[in-house]
Amino acid sequence: MMMAVVPGSTADVLNKSAVKGRSLWDDSRRRLFANKAAVAGMILLALLTLVAFIGPLVWPHSYEYQYQDRLGIAPTSENMHWLGTDILGRDMVARLLIGLQISLAVGFIATFVSLVIGVAWGAVAGFAGGRVDQFMMRIVDVLYAVPFIFFVILVTVVFGRHIFLIFLAIGAVEWMTMARIVRGQTLALKQKEFVEAARAAGVKPLGIIVRHILPNLLGPVAVYVTLTMPVVILQESFLSFIGLGVNEPLTSLGQLISAGQKEFAYPWLLFAPAALMVVTLFSLNFIGDGLRDAFDPKDR
Repeated sequence: MMMAVVPGSTADVLNKSAVKGRSLWDDSRRRLFANKAAVAGMILLALLTLVAFIGPLVWPHSYEYQYQDRLGIAPTSENMHWLGTDILGRDMVARLLIGLQISLAVGFIATFVSLVIGVAWGAVAGFAGGRVDQFMMRIVDVLYAVPFIFFVILVTVVFGRHIFLIFLAIGAVEWMTMARIVRGQTLALKQKEFVEAARAAGVKPLGIIVRHILPNLLGPVAVYVTLTMPVVILQESFLSFIGLGVNEPLTSLGQLISAGQKEFAYPWLLFAPAALMVVTLFSLNFIGDGLRDAFDPKDR
């Protein structure tokens, strides 16, 4: 004897849920939040971002003000110099806050620039195929042959050492790897049945790219973005380390590390920014690893 299911009952809801099932995004989100390291990385990155952009507004010391009577003092609670001062008498907490802010801004802006250029370039090249694809990717190969440091020096000499130009210069280099990844994924996606159906329905190529190709690239692109940010931050740190980074009195974590390694008599000038850099990079890598595992079809 079959039991009737009353509409709106618990059994009816369970039956609908069973039929509907979990979507790809629901499953990926569940796997991501089940990864404790990734969740810890997201929380830590959110806290670092909040502290970097809100901290300078509430901290009593300015990152550029020089206390002539407090040159190179060790960490102390007196006058709220919790991490001491540098050799010019500037509060180290304030310097770390603005340095973290600049480094994170470099990571976010340069990664966004590489994301926009790389995704657009790779999607068009992969979908067009043929000679268009070959021409566009040969341009990428030529640009790959140009050393990163040479390109940044060229931009600096021509346009000057402006902080936003440094962001754009780094992003304009990193987009090439993004383009190759997106192009490879697009070559695979354009052979799928839903793309062929869209073509048969008369959808224009731009519409297919925007409505069908790009949404299916979100997984690998999100993973690569989180893995690009640490690389971008390290590149800016390298530029600051060799003196091509931001201008004083602004600073970044790389510039603080560069200044700290020159002053061995004041170890807190090196250890504090180095520790903050390590924590930031670890949090980003944990998020990237978590996203990679969440979107990896082999683990489903």
